[in-house]
Amino acid sequence: MGSVYEKALEYKNKYPGSVVFRIKKHCKVIEDYLNPNEEVKFAFCAQKNEKFTDIFNTFAICLTDKRILLGHKRILWGNFLYSITPDLYNDMQIFQGLIWGKITIDTVKEEVVLTNISKKGLDEIETVVSEFMMEAKKKYKNEKEV
Repeated sequence: MGSVYEKALEYKNKYPGSVVFRIKKHCKVIEDYLNPNEEVKFAFCAQKNEKFTDIFNTFAICLTDKRILLGHKRILWGNFLYSITPDLYNDMQIFQGLIWGKITIDTVKEEVVLTNISKKGLDEIETVVSEFMMEAKKKYKNEKEV
């Protein structure tokens, strides 16, 4: 398997407790859509939904040097891929509950809600995504001015 699965598995072993299934299949979706010059920086898995009780929408989430990718392999056929580029990113909200955490990524078009994440790993996810987006937005702003 590729680097997305390795990074997601590393995160899962470091912060057990997230409710996730079929990680290898979901990571494969992202790996199929990676551009040749894209480098995987960070990956984890979570449920993409509004409620903590809905546990059947596991997604792999991958931060590359260019964007955030969310991949989901359906049970029978097909898959979903969402791409969040720095120019579409607005902000992120973190909620830490009793057992799990929830992350809401606000984009220009929609809010992406990720739930059932081990609350111990929320800090690392927030740090990695925020630092990447702040740097990427600076580059994007400079490129736009030129």
